[in-house]
Amino acid sequence: MFSSSIFEGNLDNFSEQEAQRSPIGVFDSGVGGLTVLRQIYKQLPNESIIYFGDTAHLPYGIRSQAEILQYVRAILNWMQQQRVKMVIMACNTSSALALENVRQEFNFPIMGVVLPGAKAAVQMGKRIGVIATPATAKSNAYRQAMMEIKPDVQVWQVSCPEFVPLIEQNRIHDPYTTEVASAYLEPLLKQEIDTLIYGCTHYPLLAPVLRSLLPAHVKLVDPAVHVVTACAQNLDLLNIRNNHLPMPTRFAVSGCPQQFAQSGLQWLGYTPLVEKIHLTDATV
Repeated sequence: MFSSSIFEGNLDNFSEQEAQRSPIGVFDSGVGGLTVLRQIYKQLPNESIIYFGDTAHLPYGIRSQAEILQYVRAILNWMQQQRVKMVIMACNTSSALALENVRQEFNFPIMGVVLPGAKAAVQMGKRIGVIATPATAKSNAYRQAMMEIKPDVQVWQVSCPEFVPLIEQNRIHDPYTTEVASAYLEPLLKQEIDTLIYGCTHYPLLAPVLRSLLPAHVKLVDPAVHVVTACAQNLDLLNIRNNHLPMPTRFAVSGCPQQFAQSGLQWLGYTPLVEKIHLTDATV
């Protein structure tokens, strides 16, 4: 299911200098991908970023594969028009359900979060839990990826449909969120997991809640950290890392810009300027 290469694609339409200065595209269904953006700021501070939140179709985790493919193709078509040099799918659901389909359709490398996260997890533990959206859990993407890397690993997955809406509503510290998290973690704790993967880029935002409910020895794996590390390696491999000052991050959404900006303040430490974009169906 998963190719050995983390990315596929080419940059034939770019000069080397243009590719270096061109932005990296990052997209998610909402604010969850900001966990990836924060890692880019940390690991790749010179890169210019275009961030797209498909908030009109939130949450992705309850969508069908056909719907996800339609949304992802439209986003990537728009990203292509913005002359991005690489795209990170900062969304586990689209990484699980659409990545392999769209990699051959666009002329830039496209990276997903599942494989980097799976690689990190099997290096950390043997009894691994995955909390994910319904669509990601149903896809078995993390289990398949980890078992391809390390066949003797044991993996348990839990679908967590309420997490993304609660996070998007800024209800992380609501007592109800703790109750929901406790119920989701219960079957994993019964299996005595030693490692837990955030199977959605929204979920690191729940770290204080989850950490309070997990035994101290359980290691948390944030795929956002590892996909950006892989991104840095691939930029170097392609000789397209930007060594100049970056442009300000551009934020765009398909839904309400004001709501996204308000959430962005909490996770970024500043209020982003957000524009609304109307996407059209991709023609590639």
